[in-house]
Amino acid sequence: MSEADAATEKLRAELHGLGVTTAYDVGDGETLSVWIGLVVRYRDGFYRWQEGAVKRRHLGTDPDGCAMRVARRFKELQADIPLWWNDLARELRGDRVQGYP
Repeated sequence: MSEADAATEKLRAELHGLGVTTAYDVGDGETLSVWIGLVVRYRDGFYRWQEGAVKRRHLGTDPDGCAMRVARRFKELQADIPLWWNDLARELRGDRVQGYP
């Protein structure tokens, strides 16, 4: 198991413990999709996440700290769905999305 695989698994476990049970590995061993448009990558020893077009970086290398920040942002995004989400969801899912985040 590579460093990225191990870091991604630790992050997924931390997210699950915080109630974010929908995160899944997209298949490259370093990226978790938390929600449409909210992805977390482990690269060069750091966790980075992207929400829509905005890129962010967790300043530490700890999966628990990153998971807390990402889980908090996940809940905020679900409570107040941003404008970019509808466009991205429609692009990825087609017309089936119709109000189902």
